[in-house]
Amino acid sequence: MNATASAGGTHRPLHLAVALDGAGWHPAAWREPGARAGEIFTARHWTDIIATAERGLIDFVTIEDSLTLQSEDPFSRSSDSRTDRVRGRLDALLIAASVAPATERIGLVPTVTTTHTEAFHVSKSVATLDHASHGRAGWQVKVGGTPGEAGHFGRRTLPGIRRDLASDPVALAALRERFAEAADHIEVVRRLWDSWEDDAEIRDVPTGRFIDREKLHYIDFAGPHFSVRGPSITPRPPQGQPVVTALAHHAIPYELAATSADIVFVTPHDDDQATGILAEVRQAERRVGRTGRPLKVFADVVVILDRTTDAALRRRRRLDEAAGAPLFSDAHIFTGTSRELASLLLRWRSLGYAGFRLRPAVIADDLVSVVDGLVPELQGAGAFRTAYGQRTLRERLGLPVAANRYASTPA
Repeated sequence: MNATASAGGTHRPLHLAVALDGAGWHPAAWREPGARAGEIFTARHWTDIIATAERGLIDFVTIEDSLTLQSEDPFSRSSDSRTDRVRGRLDALLIAASVAPATERIGLVPTVTTTHTEAFHVSKSVATLDHASHGRAGWQVKVGGTPGEAGHFGRRTLPGIRRDLASDPVALAALRERFAEAADHIEVVRRLWDSWEDDAEIRDVPTGRFIDREKLHYIDFAGPHFSVRGPSITPRPPQGQPVVTALAHHAIPYELAATSADIVFVTPHDDDQATGILAEVRQAERRVGRTGRPLKVFADVVVILDRTTDAALRRRRRLDEAAGAPLFSDAHIFTGTSRELASLLLRWRSLGYAGFRLRPAVIADDLVSVVDGLVPELQGAGAFRTAYGQRTLRERLGLPVAANRYASTPA
């Protein structure tokens, strides 16, 4: 066993997350018989699929969102005009809040964009989700800023970012600026979560004291992007700090995750990339001077699962034909059986990955295959839980207790 595998721990139970978007990550998913396309914009659709994920003991689900309509080209100046794709979304954070009372243990991690949004609003909204879910909330940070998004708000204009950053120093500088703003945004949110101490609420009817004002703190954040005094108007979340996650494909996003997040989602396509990307993330941690626990690194995988490899390949070809083009993704597209997928995940775990975020190509089919096929395979290998244990998402992920930076003594 190599040093990396030894350090990562080949016998650690792995973590599983599921990324949810519309009817699934294949453009033709909504056209499948079981997709319930007419319910995509209903609370029942989201409650049902997240309940399925909870039945499979999944650590958490992420819910995709953005500030503009979906497009085949994320670098485009506007959404495309295709009408054979799912277009439009419900607000991810409000979906999570609506699902929270209907679930008990699974983590709920909506996507919230930092660009154009106010950190104060994000702080109180995610804190409210943590209260509503009794400590199961997280936040998938997304850095936006396309011209189409800017046009929806009308407060500022932003230069477009091209794919080839290395040949475009202006785009690279714009990207760095956007991620610097995101880092400040997350810092403000985290400080606001700490602005109430855990025991700030007294609720003492005889004395008429509801809060101890001495245990509410100004955060007095002043920077180039935000100037926020605080404190929050929402009591400290049950987890203290809900789990912060980010998807990253490049050195600059790796550095944002290393500075500000608990989990980073990455997109290796093979064993060599899996090793190389993990090394890049650790280098980013050293560059930004991250102290304490290293980032938990999850690999994203699009999954098309069936009883046999041939059946999975046939289903993929049929979906591609319906979409009019082969499936393309930033992440590895796995097509095969649950046993074969389990083998891949266990191999990448041995490299040092803490977990995996699976993107079902068709939620109606592939999420069920994850729950009823993949999970038992991993359990049989002793690599996945057989029951939910810890109550909060932080505890389940093995994250430390979130100390309050403003408290004079720990609660």
